[in-house]
Amino acid sequence: MAKVYAFVADGMEEVECLAVCDCLRRAKVDVKLVSIMGRKMVTGSHGFKIEADSLFEEITDDADVLFLPGGLAGTNNLKAHEGLAEMLKAHATAGKRLAAICAAPSILGELGLVKGHRATCYPGFETKMEGADCRGDGIITDRLISTGRGMGWAIDLGLELIKLLVSEDGSLRLEKIKENRKTPVFFWNFYNLGLVFSNVLCYNSKRCYVRVTEK
Repeated sequence: MAKVYAFVADGMEEVECLAVCDCLRRAKVDVKLVSIMGRKMVTGSHGFKIEADSLFEEITDDADVLFLPGGLAGTNNLKAHEGLAEMLKAHATAGKRLAAICAAPSILGELGLVKGHRATCYPGFETKMEGADCRGDGIITDRLISTGRGMGWAIDLGLELIKLLVSEDGSLRLEKIKENRKTPVFFWNFYNLGLVFSNVLCYNSKRCYVRVTEK
């Protein structure tokens, strides 16, 4: 079973962390939330309290992927943790996968881990992506590094990691399921806005789901 460590800190963007982790757990990936705050309870950027599975001091790097969620304050807290920085560099040197979203790819950038890679990040953080070919794509995987542009692409990043960690062996497949709706619904269009919500009235809309099933 593949294993992912998601590093959590005060000020993290809750959706960027939990949407990715939720997708992975649905695909039976072993996901652990790891706090770098010296306590398991962290407070997200919107005030939600989230309890981590482990403290940073309790783990060793036996994961297939190290994942960094964004949020400005959360990214700054992750960036300031020297032990995490050393683990990220050692993980990359060992030829294992890294993933980050929103502002958090800048951590990889400042550690020199995205040099020569195509990558994406939250607009305005490109200057911190040292040596990277930054693009405006929602999700980019270049070799062993996967990056996401922002909250609107959190589920997509989760699905990207499922594809990389689980689906390659053919044991699972992803199915997109469309459900027609004939009644008006409001939905939040995360894709177009990143951090701003847009209410759109749809009369014959289609909702898309992703289901992970065994072959």
